[in-house]
Amino acid sequence: MKPHYHKVPKNLENSFSLRKDVSANFESTWHYHPELELHYTKKGEGLRFIGDNISNFYSDEMLLLGENLPHTWKSHDAYLHPQSKLEVETMVMHFLPDCLGQEFLSLPEAYALTQLFKKAKNGLLIQGDTKTKLLSLLEAAHQAENLNRIALFISILSTLAETNEYEPIASAHAFYQSNQLETDRLNQIYTYTLKNYMNKISLAEIASLSCLSITSFCRYFKIMTNKTYTDFLSEIRISYACKFLIENKELTIESISTETGFNNASNFFRQFKKTIGLTPKAYRKKYRSG
Repeated sequence: MKPHYHKVPKNLENSFSLRKDVSANFESTWHYHPELELHYTKKGEGLRFIGDNISNFYSDEMLLLGENLPHTWKSHDAYLHPQSKLEVETMVMHFLPDCLGQEFLSLPEAYALTQLFKKAKNGLLIQGDTKTKLLSLLEAAHQAENLNRIALFISILSTLAETNEYEPIASAHAFYQSNQLETDRLNQIYTYTLKNYMNKISLAEIASLSCLSITSFCRYFKIMTNKTYTDFLSEIRISYACKFLIENKELTIESISTETGFNNASNFFRQFKKTIGLTPKAYRKKYRSG
């Protein structure tokens, strides 16, 4: 779906921004920005949408998102309840690729940075000791000032550029511009799907929500997202199924297929294997043993 351009607030006194946020939940729109984003979720659970990837996220997750890579996070329903005491805690750094000057990137010693920025265009899930080291550097940079702040920023970039403890997130990087009407329409589709994925959602129903005919909606959604609405809905259901398989040991696989909106168990098994590469039983066994 076409993302909405987001203007990251600028502080003219600093070459990069770094902030800590505490909120009741994630409710951001599907958006992109020219800054790279180093995003650490200290507390929180839900679904994240990075490029063409839809996955669950959990506490203690760190991502590096490249420039203009569309993304958003959505908290699980438990965070959205009016009486909920759950909170989301994050630390987010934004920086332009040339925030230290184009001459800096042209230095022979900075070659690894240009390669890092290319890899980040698909999004990187940072893992292992690298994540631990980066978190310590981020905490220090949040308190630092002046040249000490710049020195820590360069250490963060160096750590990212030299590590191999990461996994790419999106399979391809796509960048689209959109007007406000498209943004509002697609976020309406997006929000409605997340709220009703466990129920039957017909193409007529979702097309009506978009004020389009079924044929026009299918063509429109395919152009915007490079996937059919049926595939998009199935990926959301599979993501929730993964969460239930790991966290709800009392639920049978057949019950999970019903809870996540699949019309029958055989269709659930087929779609799960197609998306994840494992059967639901093998997936549950793998992550519980891990």
